[in-house]
Amino acid sequence: MSSDTAAVARRAYESLEPFHVVAYFNPGVGRAQDALGLDGHAFYVGGRGAPLAGAPASLVAATFYNFSPTLIASAWTAASARGLDAVDASRYEMLDEQFRAILGDDCERLAPLVPEFQTIVDALPFSGRPLAAAWASTGVPDEPHLALWRTWTIVREWRGDNHIAELVSHGLDGIDAGVFHESDLPDPTTRRRVLGKKLFQLTRGWSDDEWSESVERLTARGLIELAGDGSRLTDTGFAVYQEIEDRTDAVSGAALPDSLADLVDRTRPFVKKVIDAGLLPGTKKS
Repeated sequence: MSSDTAAVARRAYESLEPFHVVAYFNPGVGRAQDALGLDGHAFYVGGRGAPLAGAPASLVAATFYNFSPTLIASAWTAASARGLDAVDASRYEMLDEQFRAILGDDCERLAPLVPEFQTIVDALPFSGRPLAAAWASTGVPDEPHLALWRTWTIVREWRGDNHIAELVSHGLDGIDAGVFHESDLPDPTTRRRVLGKKLFQLTRGWSDDEWSESVERLTARGLIELAGDGSRLTDTGFAVYQEIEDRTDAVSGAALPDSLADLVDRTRPFVKKVIDAGLLPGTKKS
């Protein structure tokens, strides 16, 4: 597991993530939810978990990890009752509309990239990566932009499964992983994506009591300390944070080909158009 392959894995994740999250941040999300009669949680859980159709909510909660099992149970029940095939089809229809609006003629120019990403997917080890394995079993859409979204989603969920394994090995369950990640860092220059306590609880379904109990556990372990109205990682906690991130990149990089670096470079201009569309949090229309 060389530092070079780990760096490629990290760069691929950071560079291509905006292409994936269009599924969650675009003007069509609300319309798709309303058409299906689902709330935001049910649409999200049903869409992301659609390849797990037929699985009990407890299994879905295990793969989503930092979501409250109670929230997952409610959302999965609602999405399943509506029909996971319908949720999946609605999500793809929404993505087709959004990518065509953002990329225009560039949608067709994505076609040569799809088989290269698929080759990477075909070579991935899926043992111990349940959500990624489920996504890898899904059909490939005909449209290049949707096929690319699917293949990158598989790689993205595969990396997520690797990350969960690291969280488990460090004794961080779903809520503890969330509180740990949302705590301030001793080094504020470290780049990372955070939601903040309020949004994390809203989207993941954890109560104030569950959050407070997690803070107590992590404080007792010496991983975080109280800081103002929130919490901050201790030096020990920051070392654990860096180890988890480094190990996730290393394990992911070890299974990804050297050719991924060039493939990311060729995909980035299309991702830039997604960012420049101004739909994603923290972006403005250029």
